[in-house]
Amino acid sequence: MPKSLVIAEKPSVAADLARVLGKIPKKDDYFENDDYIVTSAIGHLVELCLPNEMDKKRGKWSFANLPIIPDAFDLKPIEKTQARFNLIKRLLKRKDVGDVINACDAGREGELIFRYILQAA
Repeated sequence: MPKSLVIAEKPSVAADLARVLGKIPKKDDYFENDDYIVTSAIGHLVELCLPNEMDKKRGKWSFANLPIIPDAFDLKPIEKTQARFNLIKRLLKRKDVGDVINACDAGREGELIFRYILQAA
């Protein structure tokens, strides 16, 4: 039976969810039982790439090239939280994960954190 991966925004929220969902035991930096895997971001894990890190075929970025409106904005993991991003990416790619549940904070920032993680992973 596939498991549901629950991604919270903060570790304290992940711990609360694991407790409420049936006292799910902790494994390393996440909680897991037969039905759920509960983990968390540590706030923002992914950020937009700077213009000089994006598409190189446009040439050197300068004011003469403005406006710069790419078809899609590239994302990259934040260096200091790279390990947490890699953990979530590994959990997302597990074959026993069937659903992903957004348990980040309600609102624009929480939604952005969740969507950037999914998009970058």
